[in-house]
Amino acid sequence: MNSLRKVIIPVAGFGTRLLPISKAIPKEMVPVVDRPLIQHVVEEALAAGLNEVILVTRGGKSAVEDHFDAHFELEASLEAKGKEALLNELRAIAPPELKLTVIRQPQALGLGHAVHCAARILDDGEPFAVILPDVLVKPQPGESAVDLGDMVTQWRELRRAQIMVEAVPRAEVQSYGIVDCGGDEPRAGESMAMTGVVEKPAPEVAPSRLSVIGRYILPYRVMTLLEDLPPGAGGEIQLTDAIEAQIRESGDVDAFRMRGRSFDCGQIAGWLQANTLLAREAGYAVDQTGPTDS
Repeated sequence: MNSLRKVIIPVAGFGTRLLPISKAIPKEMVPVVDRPLIQHVVEEALAAGLNEVILVTRGGKSAVEDHFDAHFELEASLEAKGKEALLNELRAIAPPELKLTVIRQPQALGLGHAVHCAARILDDGEPFAVILPDVLVKPQPGESAVDLGDMVTQWRELRRAQIMVEAVPRAEVQSYGIVDCGGDEPRAGESMAMTGVVEKPAPEVAPSRLSVIGRYILPYRVMTLLEDLPPGAGGEIQLTDAIEAQIRESGDVDAFRMRGRSFDCGQIAGWLQANTLLAREAGYAVDQTGPTDS
């Protein structure tokens, strides 16, 4: 049976919610504390045991793949100056176990289309993970457990698709994909069978408050469903529609309720929140008093 080791990270988006920052800089290269957003999510994948990373990209995004390439001149300069700590930090960006593949999405036809672009990289029947790099998922302060790693464990034990979710206020459900677990909800760190998923429902008809937050572990069958899927919301191929089809076909899809925290770094407020909280937790002192008159 094919093992789970590959993760697809779509990085072809325009990052419109981060404009004007993302006009000339790929949104995935926007820094969160001391490293770009893309490095955070690749580190998350590696911590979960997913070492084969597939970046689905487009023209103008070369900085994303360059970030994981070797920079021999810079490394030689740091070595000559005896800056071993910086040199080790630079080399840790792409550790030996990381296997990186880059493919192009020729047209922006939706998340489902971007994911399906990576189908040829998978073996027939091979399961895969998907990480949306707009969202950072971090453990609670003082904890180290990686939610994505727990999802991988659930997959290996149950062989059921895993969709990471978190609770949001009911007044905000119309901004998210909301899962239906038949009127019940899983506890934090646990999974529960899904009966459906609804994209951006009105609060009064939402089946729950559990929102999909951009971490998926899926069977290969989802790739074949995407292949024949008609356009959905916004005239795009939607990954949510393929997951809904998988639920109707086999029912083997679970909602995994995260224990950590999520930061929506695809928009300014969430990006600022991530930088503020994570910088403080990392021990960076931020002087908020401003300049003083001498």
